[in-house]
Amino acid sequence: MSVGFTRAQMAARVAQDIPDGSYVNLGIGMPTMVGDALPADKEILLHSENGILGMGPTPTPEQFDPELINAGKQPVTLLRGGAIFHHTDSFMIMRGGHLDICVLGGFEVSERGDLANWSTGEPTLAPAVGGAMDLAIGAKRVFVMMTHTTKDGRSKVVRDCRYPLTATRCVDRLYTDLAVLQVEDDGLHLVELGPGVSTEQLVASTEATLHL
Repeated sequence: MSVGFTRAQMAARVAQDIPDGSYVNLGIGMPTMVGDALPADKEILLHSENGILGMGPTPTPEQFDPELINAGKQPVTLLRGGAIFHHTDSFMIMRGGHLDICVLGGFEVSERGDLANWSTGEPTLAPAVGGAMDLAIGAKRVFVMMTHTTKDGRSKVVRDCRYPLTATRCVDRLYTDLAVLQVEDDGLHLVELGPGVSTEQLVASTEATLHL
C-alpha cells in the first residue's frame, strides 16, 4: 500500500479548498493538474499568464488545438465565454490583485511562508522565474503544491530557505504528498495528514517546526 497523497489526490485536495466563483492561476508543472480536478458543481475561472481567462480542462484528442496552450506550453481547452488577450493585460491581472488564488510549485517553503521556486543556483539548470514573483505577490491567496522531500530525502519544508526567494511570507497553504499545512503567524499548522502518514513520519521528514 502506498503512503501519502498521490499527485492526483494532491490536485483534488487543492481543488477542494478553492471556493466557488474564484479566479485562479495554476502555475507550471504539478499545479496544472488542479484544472482537471475541479468539481463540476463549482464555477471557477482559470487564468494562465500567457493570456487566457476561462481555461478549460485538458483536451481530448478531438479537442486538441496546437494554437491553444497554457503558460507551460501544454494543450488546453477554452470554456464558453473564455478570453484570450495580450501578455501585458495578463500581467496586469496578476499584479493588480485580481486573482483570488494562485497555485504554485516550490523548491522550498519556510515555516514563515517564504517561497523559493525559481532557481536552485545549479549552474547546469537555467532559472525558471516566469511570472511566479508577480503571482506570489499579486494573488490574494497563495497555495503551494510540491513533494515534501527531495529525491534524496532532504526536507523541502524548511526553517529558512536556502535557495533564492521568489517572495517572502506569501504562502497561505502548503500541499505535499505527506500533509496539508496552513501557514499562520506562529508557523506551520497541520491541517491533514496524507493517507497512511503518521505524525512521527511527518515530523521526521520536516526540517521546519510543526504545530500538530
